[in-house]
Amino acid sequence: MYKHFFKRLIDFTIALVALLCIGWFLIIIAIWLHFANKGAGAFFFQERPGKGEKVFKIVKFKTMTDERDTDGKLLPDEVRLTKVGKFVRSTSIDELPQLWNVLVGDMALIGPRPLLVRYLPWYTEEERHRHDVRPGISGYAQSHGRNTVTWDEKLAMDVWYVNNVSLKTDLSIIFKTIKSVLLRESVEVAGVEALDVCRMKEGKTINK
Repeated sequence: MYKHFFKRLIDFTIALVALLCIGWFLIIIAIWLHFANKGAGAFFFQERPGKGEKVFKIVKFKTMTDERDTDGKLLPDEVRLTKVGKFVRSTSIDELPQLWNVLVGDMALIGPRPLLVRYLPWYTEEERHRHDVRPGISGYAQSHGRNTVTWDEKLAMDVWYVNNVSLKTDLSIIFKTIKSVLLRESVEVAGVEALDVCRMKEGKTINK
């Protein structure tokens, strides 16, 4: 009953109340980032696969400029990442606009993190079950190592969560996530190798 009804009801209620309470704060951060990003905008939109692998647009605060080299190519992430952006990302403030995604039903507060669309062919059949539920702002993997665990470990934890969704599990993840954010544990703001790159290096092939 929780997984199929109450979880969504709780997510909607919390997202609505949170947006009403911290809307002023989000506006301040957006203005701050607009100037720090040198006019590149304060929000970042990107297509991500959600429940049932249905693609939606995730919204986050933008933490980098759009600066390019003489050939018109974007500069490396570590160069474009501003001091303000680094702070916003390291404190996970950049994730707060996803409350809108939760409100409209694309996401949940807790669930497997929505990854890149281009990763879809690289999942094993077992790993594809991570899309049996709505993706979350935080998840089991994020509360157990965040970016310090391997892709295989992270995806295995996502599938474990899907098979063990409960109010108790979600509350545990929420408390651990808050603790990780406050202590800034296991946070990396750049340089995490992509899933498809890792699996190509391992000699794995895509699943068609």
